[in-house]
Amino acid sequence: MPEKKSTTENLLARPIDLAGLVEYQDGAVVSREIIRKKTGTVTVFSFDQGEGLSEHTAPFDAMVYILDGEADIMVNHVTHRVTAGQMIIFPKDAIHSLTAVKRFKMLLIMIRSEA
Repeated sequence: MPEKKSTTENLLARPIDLAGLVEYQDGAVVSREIIRKKTGTVTVFSFDQGEGLSEHTAPFDAMVYILDGEADIMVNHVTHRVTAGQMIIFPKDAIHSLTAVKRFKMLLIMIRSEA
């Protein structure tokens, strides 16, 4: 039987439509991790309108790039309206949350660091 390749391996060394890696689902948040390393992760998400992630922190820096749609993203109690083509960076240990104003897709890059 041939060896089955992981989903990540299928994405290597070729052009990828990031927004096409996850589909919208009614009333749901969908995610697909595309890179997982000791030094960080890269994940694509889709959020139906009104869906989100509640307040939380992360022990490392994170960057969100909006691929499609519109979200309200709160960082340290300040809310920002972020739309397709924009990004926002969460510093290590910053309180953050997000809510889909309209359906949206995002790329999340989390980087583990000592500083």
